[in-house]
Amino acid sequence: MHTVIVRTFDNYFTANITLTKLQDAGIECYLQDEFTVTIDPILTNALGGIKLVVKKEDETAALELLTAFDETYRKAAACPQCGRHEFVQIAKPGAGNFLTAVFTWIFSNYAIAPNYVYQCGACGYETKQLPSQTFTSHD
Repeated sequence: MHTVIVRTFDNYFTANITLTKLQDAGIECYLQDEFTVTIDPILTNALGGIKLVVKKEDETAALELLTAFDETYRKAAACPQCGRHEFVQIAKPGAGNFLTAVFTWIFSNYAIAPNYVYQCGACGYETKQLPSQTFTSHD
């Protein structure tokens, strides 16, 4: 049986929630390196995180479901400034991300993990995590 990694995670909770969603949709999958990363989080970058693995023949269906889950999650979060549901995840400009690009180019490897933020497409509000509050949309 051939398997593929469809997503990686840096924490146990998100990995297991996503695993359960795929299993509920009928996709056979498992988490690789879950126990090692959970017991010793310092090894997360060395191992490449917790990997969500599916059968090769289920790869397309799994990726479609993951995209749908992500879209639903982003649309559920409302911007605290303008109330719209238009968050996108972007790499935050800055020295850390610049160094990541340079080291990636030099060593062909991610020496430093880039910093990502969620940005509201309507007003530009930025946050590291999607807001859990929901507001009435102004659409």
